[in-house]
Amino acid sequence: MKPTDLPSLNHLRAVTAPEGAPPFHVGIIIGPGFVPMDMVGVQTVLGLMPGVEIHLLWKTQDLVEGFPNWWTKPTTTFADCPQTLDVLAIPMLAPEVQNDPEVIAFVADKAKSAGYVIGICNGVLVLGAAGVLKGRNVTASHNALPILDKLGVREVIPAGNGVTIDGNLFTAGPGVGSFEAAFLVVEAAFGRTAAQLAEVIIEYDPHPIYGMGIPANADPALVAQFEAIMEPLVADYRKGSIDSFEAMSV
Repeated sequence: MKPTDLPSLNHLRAVTAPEGAPPFHVGIIIGPGFVPMDMVGVQTVLGLMPGVEIHLLWKTQDLVEGFPNWWTKPTTTFADCPQTLDVLAIPMLAPEVQNDPEVIAFVADKAKSAGYVIGICNGVLVLGAAGVLKGRNVTASHNALPILDKLGVREVIPAGNGVTIDGNLFTAGPGVGSFEAAFLVVEAAFGRTAAQLAEVIIEYDPHPIYGMGIPANADPALVAQFEAIMEPLVADYRKGSIDSFEAMSV
């Protein structure tokens, strides 16, 4: 059974995205090792808007495994991606994917014409590698923040300040950042009432259980443990994004 065979989902689709609405193309880059929590907010919130077509972008349409154990079928290849995207969104990807020259070149090309660009968590570094962050105010995940000033940004915005907006660029930390960046893009593209309705529909009301979601508020021992866990990946992100940025700037 396909989703289009389910009357309940057809009802939701009809009331949130009535027929006749002009297409609004949202491209989300996935790939092996992508982190679902950093893209699901974009998919959920923007997916409620009229005319939205979600493109899960990768090189092929072969299944890719999101981390951990979240198998996903890309819907659109890079080659078949619409020439112009209304929204280009990048969640955290594995370093091997973020540093891939084909991925960086694709991001650089699509970001030039996209109406809105969203970077979440370490996915922000792909935008940096592609030269998109030059002269912009930017935030990212805790471990990516120290890398940003090597990627031509104007100002690094610390964690805990929500989504950073600079023109058509929306950057945020992980998890809830995906939702909050998407709400703000919806407000910009469809109006505040549409964004508020989306917030009501999904009952978005996060409550940090332990109050440690911002590293500055967390137990320093836990932050140190977290940084040690991430350091091998961060080293790869750092080298790949800086090398690519410097190569593109020559």
